[in-house]
Amino acid sequence: MALPAFAARALGPPPLQLEQGAPARTTCPRRHSRVEAELAASRPGSVAASVRAGPPRGVSLGFNSPPLQDEPPKAFSFLAGALRARLFALLPRGRRRRMHDLRRRWDLGSLCRALLTRGLAAVGHSLKHVLSAIFSKIFSPFSSIGSMDEKSNKLLLALVMLFLFAVIVLQYVCPGTECQLLRLQAFSSPVPDPYRSEDENSSRFVPRYNFSRGDLLRKVDFDIKGDDLIVFLHIQKTGGTTFGRHLVRNIQLEQPCECRVGQKKCTCHRPGKRETWLFSRFSTGWSCGLHADWTELTSCVPAVVDGKRDARLRPSRNFHYITILRDPVSRYLSEWRHVQRGATWKASLHVCDGRPPTSEELPSCYTGDDWSGCPLKEFMDCPYNLANNRQVRMLSDLTLVGCYNLSVMPEKQRNKILLESAKSNLKHMAFFGLTEFQRKTQYLFEKTFNMNFISPFTQYNTTRASSVEINEEIQKRIEELNFLDMELYSYAKDLFLQRYQFMRQKEHQDARRKRQEQRKFLKGRFLQTHFHSQSQGQNQSPSQNLSQNPNPNPNQNLTQSLSQNLTQRFNPNLIQKENRGRQKQGSGRKQSGSSSSNGTNDYIGSVETWR
Repeated sequence: MALPAFAARALGPPPLQLEQGAPARTTCPRRHSRVEAELAASRPGSVAASVRAGPPRGVSLGFNSPPLQDEPPKAFSFLAGALRARLFALLPRGRRRRMHDLRRRWDLGSLCRALLTRGLAAVGHSLKHVLSAIFSKIFSPFSSIGSMDEKSNKLLLALVMLFLFAVIVLQYVCPGTECQLLRLQAFSSPVPDPYRSEDENSSRFVPRYNFSRGDLLRKVDFDIKGDDLIVFLHIQKTGGTTFGRHLVRNIQLEQPCECRVGQKKCTCHRPGKRETWLFSRFSTGWSCGLHADWTELTSCVPAVVDGKRDARLRPSRNFHYITILRDPVSRYLSEWRHVQRGATWKASLHVCDGRPPTSEELPSCYTGDDWSGCPLKEFMDCPYNLANNRQVRMLSDLTLVGCYNLSVMPEKQRNKILLESAKSNLKHMAFFGLTEFQRKTQYLFEKTFNMNFISPFTQYNTTRASSVEINEEIQKRIEELNFLDMELYSYAKDLFLQRYQFMRQKEHQDARRKRQEQRKFLKGRFLQTHFHSQSQGQNQSPSQNLSQNPNPNPNQNLTQSLSQNLTQRFNPNLIQKENRGRQKQGSGRKQSGSSSSNGTNDYIGSVETWR
């Protein structure tokens, strides 16, 4: 394209032409950013200020494309560039920096995209050659059929693309290694019971204690629309925080708890009332003190719930106490790690018999603000550490032993009374669960209160306590410090697993009884329809009888019937024989009915087997 005269004078002598026969440039011209274009336009004598370098990258001039317009003179381009630079300088420094970063990122992004495209093309090309070579070696015996290079390449590429698509779909549909599609055992063995072997031990359980049917059958008639109240006794480091969240966020209710973002407490009102049905940390807060024990809750909860009402107007409530227990060694180590991070539980009131303990009755194990960073040996050496036998102390009635005054009775007698009180309170509680059996805990709670959870509980086998490595000597020392908790946990575990087995057996018996009732119902319907069809067959019209049993001589039938009537009137022996025949016919009908009932049982049994 020829340039105007003023453009030719501004450009000066023409650029050097390529020699004839020299190879032409195949790559596209370099793409400048806006900043570089402005700087180039602002320089005097710049070619970019007067003439375009060519079409943008990726755009080619076709036959029908309009020609490029003449560029404005050099002076005008210089003035426009200077004005643009002045305006750019008037912008704030932060705005200019953001514009520079944006342009630089845009150029870097286009460069990365180009490199990525070329790299993928090179990898695909090399992969195609490798796969085609392998394919040709595999199908070399069939080379006599004909030339299959093009077809084999297409087929191989299609197989590779199908394999990659299947891998991508599998990652989306089934992430992780727990996919049932990848387990070959799922095709050979039935679906495992989620409640079995939850503690990674044998599923068989041998009971050690003898409990009555009343102790094992725990079914509470909890009326959420009435005045009943669930009270959660939260023992430290037993998984009570997780269970407490399940109570307010994971239960199917007619009116679910209202939990707002950023707030720990939720509003759990009864349907149609502005009154709570749950007394816990996440519903009412620590209304009776931080981690209140059995002694505090039994004396505090009624006063807190109905304190504003007159004693005569207070409803007769049922307080259903629940709690969670944990293995004493794991709980002890978890509490030590929590104390190391700065936990003190100074806000605990420890109210007993109407007053908190004195400093002489309950001394402190540390002198500063907290006990953070204490080693395990120092934690175990403190004789006043409340972590020792914490579960027994929080589940027993401390008024039986004089609260925290250790001089009331000997230590051996005191420990015996505390342990028996904790066992009795635990056995008569509406519900208790174990941290080591999350799914069984969920099952027993649902069967006890007839309330279902939305999502199943998750068993976490790796905790902070499990990460602590201790030797046998330290473990034995912890068990000695928590000997009451060890005995209580053994008792609680035995009672818990016996209750679970009892409820599962009762559930199987109820399901079997329901199947039997359904079988009886189907049997009755079948016999009813069978006898109904027989009665319809016996009550057919005479014309239907004649059509079914045609007789060419109807007069003979009439004479036979008349003769039978006459002989029956004047011969009583014939009447007796006829009565005997009728009795035999009745017994035959009964046998046919029993055979039909046996056939019905076989039929229903086969249907149940098929189901």
